[in-house]
Amino acid sequence: MMSLIKMKFKNLRILFFIKIIFVVGCGTIESEQDGPGKAIITEMPADALPKPEPRSKYGNGRNLGNGPQYEVLNKTYIVMESSLNYQERGVASWYGSKFHGNLTSNRETYDMYKMTAAHKTLPLPTYVHVRNLRNNKSIIVRVNDRGPFVTNRIIDLSYAAAMKLEMVEDGTSLVEVTAINFDEPTKKVKTKIPVVSNKSNQIYIQVGAFSERKNAQKSLSNLFSNGVKNALIHEDFSKDESLYRVRIGPILNVIQYDLLVKDLDDLGIKEKYLITD
Repeated sequence: MMSLIKMKFKNLRILFFIKIIFVVGCGTIESEQDGPGKAIITEMPADALPKPEPRSKYGNGRNLGNGPQYEVLNKTYIVMESSLNYQERGVASWYGSKFHGNLTSNRETYDMYKMTAAHKTLPLPTYVHVRNLRNNKSIIVRVNDRGPFVTNRIIDLSYAAAMKLEMVEDGTSLVEVTAINFDEPTKKVKTKIPVVSNKSNQIYIQVGAFSERKNAQKSLSNLFSNGVKNALIHEDFSKDESLYRVRIGPILNVIQYDLLVKDLDDLGIKEKYLITD
């Protein structure tokens, strides 16, 4: 009887892990070491070429009444109905040889030498423009996988994509992700990709913008009193009405960014944006 119970428990555990693999595909869950593999890239691959594609049969979750969703590690993710107007700044990571040759969430084969990416909630597939906020290098990738299921990460890039953004060595980078969309009638690409220079940027976290300096000063004092350093008020007179922006930085690396985000979360500061100067 005891052996039968053990067998049933073992079968349930196997089914649980099969379910996770089916939902996330290669989708990265922080665990074992990953790396670039043995092959050497002698020529950078071309960016993914955006084109209208139907929504994938797999990897877009099940509709349970509140929109398509799926669950990983007891957390529910709701898949966006559309990628229209999606733009986000945050941390990108990359995944390589550990997942090379495995199935992605939409049941394609992951090739670390192609221009692809994983995202937790964008519809599969979606084409996105990714810009490295540090060096302004930019690429276009096709999102065909789920992940990264790691705190404070917004996109997981293939090894080739990370190479083109010059972020392989660091492992992570602060980026801006902008979805590329298509007009249904004309099938033309629609996206709001900013024109940027090739110079390096200073990166800050902005936690507030105020029309009156006294309110900005109050926010700044609150940060100082709670041990947040390198905070400042940036005066913006570019528009009709003056704005006083409270910023922290410059941010030197992702480690510093992660620590700051945690501190701000602990202070109950929900709205925070990555700003470049």
